[in-house]
Formats: sequence, structure tokens, C-alpha cells
Amino acid sequence: MLLTILLYFSLLLLISFLTGRNRSNSHFFLGSRRSLWYVVAIGMVGSSVSGVSLVSVPGMVLVSGFTYLQVAMGFIIGYVVVALVLMPLYYKMNLTSIYGYLEKRFGPQTHRTGVWFFILSKTVTSSVKMYIAALVLQRFVFEAYGVPMWVTVLLCVLIIWLYTFRSGIGTIVWTDALQTLVLLTTIILMLFQVTKSLNLSLSETIQTIKDSPMSQVFEFDRISDRNFFKQFFSGIFIVIVMTGLSQDMVQSSLSCRTLREAQKNMLCYGAAFVPFNLLLLSLGLLFIVFADRHGITLPEKADEIVPLFASKWLGYGVNVCFIIGILSATFNSADSALTAIVTSLYVDIFKKGQTFEAYKTAYWHRTLLYLTVCFVFTLITLAFHHIGNQSILDTLYRLVGYAYGPLLGLFAFGILTRRLINDRLTPYIAIASPLLTYAFEAACLYFFNYHFGYELLLLNGTLTYTALFLSNNGIPAIAKQKTLRHKPPQSRF
Repeated sequence: MLLTILLYFSLLLLISFLTGRNRSNSHFFLGSRRSLWYVVAIGMVGSSVSGVSLVSVPGMVLVSGFTYLQVAMGFIIGYVVVALVLMPLYYKMNLTSIYGYLEKRFGPQTHRTGVWFFILSKTVTSSVKMYIAALVLQRFVFEAYGVPMWVTVLLCVLIIWLYTFRSGIGTIVWTDALQTLVLLTTIILMLFQVTKSLNLSLSETIQTIKDSPMSQVFEFDRISDRNFFKQFFSGIFIVIVMTGLSQDMVQSSLSCRTLREAQKNMLCYGAAFVPFNLLLLSLGLLFIVFADRHGITLPEKADEIVPLFASKWLGYGVNVCFIIGILSATFNSADSALTAIVTSLYVDIFKKGQTFEAYKTAYWHRTLLYLTVCFVFTLITLAFHHIGNQSILDTLYRLVGYAYGPLLGLFAFGILTRRLINDRLTPYIAIASPLLTYAFEAACLYFFNYHFGYELLLLNGTLTYTALFLSNNGIPAIAKQKTLRHKPPQSRF
């Protein structure tokens, strides 16, 4: 198994070598705008799904059936909004960092606020995903050799750094596509193996899934946090913030040659989410059927169901593929996150991208930033390991609700209105909004026994939007909007 993992890592490094000969800023941040849209689309599926989904979504069947598909249905609408509203804006302004929009629209304080909220939220959420890969490697491979967890985490981060630091997005587009294909192969192989163990044909498998009470998709109970309308609309806005307002996801799309290609990429990979999650949920249901027929006791934590079956009941080949699939999915997400954080620091915070510096100076600035971000990434992943969690995907979406809400409010106010704001108040509004969201959630639970689900994001974004509206000086931003519309800034690279 260790040899297989080493061969996989070697393949990633080989791709990095072949694509890493161009070390310019343009290639690192935007792939010189030469990426093939369909390669980007394949890679972005894996970036969005990640190892968290491979572990958590099948286990959701035990608790909530197929209701997660309600969220996935909302995803589709969200990708349409990103493709038709946000991508034209980013291409028209010729942005390297999408948070440059906030500076042009509102001012420097709002710009820095948006950047720091992205860096904080992306670092935390990506560390959650990295924890999955490190945990799988630790339990299935390195624990037998007495390797401590901190070494495993450090190794994962080091590998990502080795194959991305040379050319950034120029390399990630291709490694992400490979890793998505590995993830999809893993899921199909696990489905094939469990149906074979159950002696089911394809038609019998479909009928088994259809007849199971756990395959219920729609939930209309008003109080339930699985209510259709809550989950559907939450799915729309989760995509808008986690894809359309997230530098790492948009950065891959901005590397496409034209806006039209970027939109095709966004729409095609967005359409893949319902069938992709349907495969994962079907896998979880078949695991439960298998356990019931063979008298297998399922673990208390739903997130441990997939690792249990992959390691003990589906054969050595599936076990190896599962580990590689987890690594592929997690690296797919983490590598683009690290590159995006470096981009935001380089371009937005330190303003290094505003002028062309000497080649070597620019390269070493990026390298130093990358090493620093990797170090912080490692520390947060280890902290999450010591804290632990109960439901990884739910935890991730709750973090998104609190961390991305201010970004949603800022971009929504900028796009939907033509008003200015008090730029100096933006940092205070962005910090206060999640705190008010938490207080409102606690009050609703205490007084009305209402449980907030993924709609926390909507509440947080609405509070930010409202506060921005109250803080504006009442002067329509007509002149500024015209400046944005007719004089987009030139690319910094």
C-alpha cells in the first residue's frame, strides 16, 4: 500500500515538473489564461466535493436519507448565477484577485475586510478537509509504523507545496483533473464491489435503492432543518459564496481563455453535482443494506461507515483505492486553497502584483508567502485534530455560514445596489454580523425551539447587507459604477 501511495505522489510531482517550467506571476496566478475549460471543469468537481463528501455524504443516509439531494438541486441554480452574473463581472474587470472588485466599488477598508474574511474562512475550512486525508493516512498506513499524527499532517502539506509552489494554477488545473478522475473511479469501484457482494444486478440495485424508505429525497416538515425550502435555497447561496465569492474556485475559472469558456466550465461542472451526490448516497444506502444482511454493527459516527467498509469488507484493492481517492479529493481542494490564499496575500494585502518586479524577487516573495501559509495550515489542521468533531460535513457548512456570510452581504450590496457605504465601518460590520447571527440562532432555539440549518449563511449575509444599507451616506454610486462599467482595470500580470 505504501508503495502505491508513493507512486501516486510521484505522478503528481511529475505533472508539476512538466507544467512548472513557466514561473511567471501570470502563469502562477492565472495559468497564463491558457487552461482548457473542460480540464478545469473536471478538476473543479473534485475541488468542490473533496474527501469530506466521500466520507460524510454516504453516512448521511443513516440519519437523513437522500434529503441532501435537496441541497444539490440548489447547487445547480447557484452555478447558473455564478456563471451568468459573477463571471462576466470578473472578466470585464480583468481581475486576478476577485476581491479587487470590493476596492473599486467601495474602498480600501472594505477590500481588506473581504480579503481577510476569505483567508480566514478558507484556511479553516480547508484545514477541516486536510484533516480527513491526514486521518486516513494515519489510521491505514503510518500508525503501524509508529509515525505521530503531526508528521502525517506535515507530510501532506509538504507534498502539496512540492507540486504547486513552482507554477500554482498552471499545475493545479492538471493535477486536479487527475485527482477528480481518481475520486470518481474510487466511488464506482466501491459501488461495483458492494453490489457484487450483495449479488445484485444493475436493475436489482436500482430497485433496492428505490424501495428503501431511506431513499426519500423531499422533506417538507416546517420545523425540520432538512426542510426542502431551507436546503434548496441554502444550496444556492452555498455555491454562490463557496464558488463565486471564493478566490480558489474562481481562480481556476479565470485561467480559461475567454469568458464563454469559463461559463461553459462553470455550468458543466455544476450540472454534475446531483448525479455525483446521488452516487455517494446510493453507496451509503447499499452499505447499510449490506450491514443489515450480514449482521454488521454500524459505527456510532456516520462518518466512519465508509472507512469501515473500505478497510474490512470490500477487499484490499478497494481499500487502496479508497485511500488514494481520499488523498486525491482532499489534495484537489487543499492545493487550490493554498494557491488562492497566497494570491490574495500577494495581490491584495502586500500589493506586490501592482507592478512588475524583477523575476527573482517576485518568485522568492511568492515562495516565502507559500511557506508561511503552509505552516499556518499545518497548525490549524493539528488543532482541529485535537478538538475533534462529530459530523464533518455539517461542521464545514456551519463554518461556511459564519465565515462567508459577510462576503455574501458585501458582494450582494455592491451588485444589487448603486449606493456607497461608509468604508471605515465595514470591518466592524463584518465582525458584528456573525456575532449577531450566533445570538439570533441561540434565541430562536431557546424561545421557539427552531433549529437553524444551512440557512445560517442567508441570515448572516442579510444582517451584513442590512447594516451596510444603514451605514451608507445616501449618495447613489452612479459615477463609480460608470467607472467600473466603462474602465475596467488592467491586469496586474
